Amino acid sequence: MDKRMKNILIVDDEKEITDLLEVYLKNEGYEVFKFYCGNDAWECIEKNKIDLAVLDVMLPDIDGFTLCRRVREEYFFPVIMLTAKIDETDKINGIMLGADDYITKPFQPLELIARVKAQLRRAEDYNRALGSTADEEVYEIRGLEVNADKHTCRLYGEEIDFTPTEFSILLYFCRNCGQVVTSEEIFENVWKEKYLDSNNTVFVHIARIREKMHENSRKPKFIKTVWGVGYKLEE
Repeated sequence: MDKRMKNILIVDDEKEITDLLEVYLKNEGYEVFKFYCGNDAWECIEKNKIDLAVLDVMLPDIDGFTLCRRVREEYFFPVIMLTAKIDETDKINGIMLGADDYITKPFQPLELIARVKAQLRRAEDYNRALGSTADEEVYEIRGLEVNADKHTCRLYGEEIDFTPTEFSILLYFCRNCGQVVTSEEIFENVWKEKYLDSNNTVFVHIARIREKMHENSRKPKFIKTVWGVGYKLEE
């Protein structure tokens, strides 16, 4: 297991927020890189090993969405988006661009710390599995091959790059192949938190998974929507 100090990147143009989060994160034993604009943060990402990033949507230069998209083109560390808007659009946009989670301002610092720890645990499990030599847990479903131990996914021989959160959702479907699972089940098994009825995080992540699998959203071949109930990965 990687015992080194984890590097957390915070990008927010509100100095009070970055300073406060820096104190809380350092108290938890994390190394913190804080910035007030996207371009400076990107330079830091290119020069340092970042384990998780907290990105505000509204920044004075490039916005958080653009920064998230650039991160996902090259890196797989978890990304948590901060949004000051109640509008669900910001949350949906962030997840569609590859963010793993989001928090709406104002928020309690301890809530963000809990989200950070959860995402780091998932990423660590993901990376540890890549080096596993144990008997492999592999699912083959009509051209879809998911290797739980190596955390790889191939569709008709083409490798698909999923974030750790996306992969965890797909793996949950594989482990429950042919069964209808609800958004609540998926959320509580993947995020390890209590599901709220207004939470559309699962819906957006599934849309992102389907997009990466080149699925027709109206007639998906793999992850089917069971209206009024949930979703099912068909055998």
